[in-house]
Amino acid sequence: MEDARAERVVRTGQGLELRLGPVGAEDRRALFALFAGVVERGEGFPQAPPLTDDDFEAAWGSGTRMVVAARHDASLAGAYALKANFPGRAGHIANAGYVVDRAWRRHGVARALVEDSLERAAALGFDAMQFNLVFASNPARRLYEELGFEVTGRVPAAVEGEDAFVSYRTLATRP
Repeated sequence: MEDARAERVVRTGQGLELRLGPVGAEDRRALFALFAGVVERGEGFPQAPPLTDDDFEAAWGSGTRMVVAARHDASLAGAYALKANFPGRAGHIANAGYVVDRAWRRHGVARALVEDSLERAAALGFDAMQFNLVFASNPARRLYEELGFEVTGRVPAAVEGEDAFVSYRTLATRP
């Protein structure tokens, strides 16, 4: 990917056509609602409900290199926030957080988002991607492993008694 900010169209393995590109100000309300629903249901982020504007800004605003939306027709099917996992000397390692609207799950949206984030991270100069807290109950763990992520650590009882895993992969090699 030459231009990390370019919009692109992909077709998922399930045949769904998605437009993947940076979010705009017009997407904020829909993205907030999507993320708030994920937080409310406890589906993979450590924020406590109800989601506040400050919580949203910390996850999807300040410090992010880019936020990318997956759109199908006029619907926001999902999104991810891409940022450096750590500042300074470890700033070459990316981190991303993903959300998929419940109506679009099992349509390949998550895979499209993760694959897109790996390409955009590499185009932005990152050489690795790390996820800090992948909850044991998160069904995306299998997807991450299929895409070359390795579990490098376990955090026992990370949030409300549930274990979480640290996962990592380089961006130099593709699975």
